[in-house]
Amino acid sequence: MATGTRAPETTYREALREALRDALRGDERVFLMGEDVGRYGGCFGVSLGLLEEFGPERVRDTPLSESAFVGAGIGAALNGMRPIVEIMTVNFSLLALDQILNNAATLLHMSGGQLAVPLVIRMTTGAGRQLAAQHSHSLEGWYAHIPGLRVLAPATVDDARYLLAPALADPDPVLLFEHGSLYGVTGPVGRGPDSAGLDHAAVRRPGTDLSLITYGGSLPKVLAAADELAADGLSAEVIDLRTLRPLDDATLTASVARTHRVVIVDEGWRTGSLAAEVSARITEQSFYELDAPVERVCSAEVPIPYARQLEEAALPQTADIVAAAHRAVD
Repeated sequence: MATGTRAPETTYREALREALRDALRGDERVFLMGEDVGRYGGCFGVSLGLLEEFGPERVRDTPLSESAFVGAGIGAALNGMRPIVEIMTVNFSLLALDQILNNAATLLHMSGGQLAVPLVIRMTTGAGRQLAAQHSHSLEGWYAHIPGLRVLAPATVDDARYLLAPALADPDPVLLFEHGSLYGVTGPVGRGPDSAGLDHAAVRRPGTDLSLITYGGSLPKVLAAADELAADGLSAEVIDLRTLRPLDDATLTASVARTHRVVIVDEGWRTGSLAAEVSARITEQSFYELDAPVERVCSAEVPIPYARQLEEAALPQTADIVAAAHRAVD
């Protein structure tokens, strides 16, 4: 890029839409289906305009039955198509859990490698939008527990734009978690379409004093915390996991070797969380690099409240991350 030029900016929502448009244009086997993805343009506006461009055979509205349309997506993938299935919010994915866990994730293994399931399932996740207990879950860690799945959590506009193509090319089922608080976020799209791999975490900010490890919708809060810590004279390295299964152990251990202190930020509940898994791996692989216990900042162990003040109190906030960082350093 020439000196003085900047990468063009767009919103997270528009980046996802362009990724879908590219996929539909580039491969006639690709189609999108889910509740309200067609005439309504998607519950969160991601697929707006795609029905008019590609028609009802490629952008399919489905009945309100997650088990049925996820199962149809699995069948289409088995028969050579490249379906993208949208589940409105992550809590509704539980209605399709049998299809995801017992079919999509297992068929390649149970068939002795004969039946790949190249399926992409997109869903909105996370809290912070006053959608109350039933629509504010962060269940990425649940799905990252399942062998046979690949689990992605794009946290930037750039990743929203470019992670879909390699996900569609993967022979395994891929779950793509889009945090609802990110749809309106604006950012640069400066990377080529082939440079977004599925196997590596991203160092979003280099640092030397401690590592802040997170993913998805918590990344903006972690970057804000890193700014506050810099004002206090602390250099925080920010790691965006991006791929939750498989985890990028090499990037994690390299970061710990540089900083020797770790804070993990996870919007999931603390007990049995993805943060617990990351903490365990760091302890197993980098114990002698640590100068302090690993800190975890997670959501309170309660159903997410509806009231704004209570919801904010239940979720990890920038001040909580800063406080945990000071505990790790002090």
